[in-house]
Amino acid sequence: MTVHLIAGAGYIGEALARALVARGDTVLLATRSGTNVSGTTSVTLDASDPDALATAAEGAATIFLATGPRQYHRWPELWPPMHRAAIEAAHRSSARLVLMGNLYGYGEDSAMPMSETTPLHPTEPKGQVRAEGWTLALAAQARGEIEVVEVRASDYFGPGAGRNCQLGSAFFGPVLAGRCARIFGSATEPHSWCYRADIVATLIAAADYRGPWGRVWHVPAAEPLSRAEIAERVNRLTGEKGSVKEMSPAFLRLLGVFLPFIRAANDSAYQFNRPFLVDSTETERLLGVQATPWAESLAAVIESYRAPAVRADA
Repeated sequence: MTVHLIAGAGYIGEALARALVARGDTVLLATRSGTNVSGTTSVTLDASDPDALATAAEGAATIFLATGPRQYHRWPELWPPMHRAAIEAAHRSSARLVLMGNLYGYGEDSAMPMSETTPLHPTEPKGQVRAEGWTLALAAQARGEIEVVEVRASDYFGPGAGRNCQLGSAFFGPVLAGRCARIFGSATEPHSWCYRADIVATLIAAADYRGPWGRVWHVPAAEPLSRAEIAERVNRLTGEKGSVKEMSPAFLRLLGVFLPFIRAANDSAYQFNRPFLVDSTETERLLGVQATPWAESLAAVIESYRAPAVRADA
């Protein structure tokens, strides 16, 4: 059986672990708290500790770096040690390294849609630190020390997505109740959104890929939709009358004075105030991953909100 080490058991890491276990692989799940997911072996470690990560990766075919600092505003401080630790662990263990990434590194001035060959040109601190991590990993591959790929996703959604997701519970909760969801950024600009199952499928396909590494994969996304359009589709599926309302940029700037998390979010507000579009042609052609249609993904999200009430009545 193939052995994988996953660093992180958050929204993506947990789903990735379950998918790998389901296909018969052996999964070591590394977290600070020793999180247990059925079918995996839990490992307690700090993902920024290269010695601990390298020890855990012994015998593994793949290291998935699927964790990330919860303190949004501390990314420039907290990401570099994790990137360095993952690279060192891959080098010592000879495991291939798959980085779970995002689109921040392309920056505000990138042409749309962003493809796998779009150059990195970060324009704010969070994008800078992600771009630096990828550059560091590529340099290690160029030296012959590791094999690495990065899977980049736009904003994710799916059953169980929390309040901090742009399409999480703070969006779907009110809309599904027929109320107004207050949103960060424009209600009407088109945006590419990545369904959790498609992110997991891309991570697994990227790890299985037998072509050249040292490259980027984009998670496929269904057709771009604004959040007003998504709310309308939910309304058609549920018969509700949910809506969305933009939070005032001036109000968000004021909050940013007092809340570092909001200040960091404001730095990347461009992603939601203009079209933010992804091209995943290479992923679809070479990995065979296709985006889940909106009708299917939204139906799954809606059902996830209804399921607790159904179980309570059983």
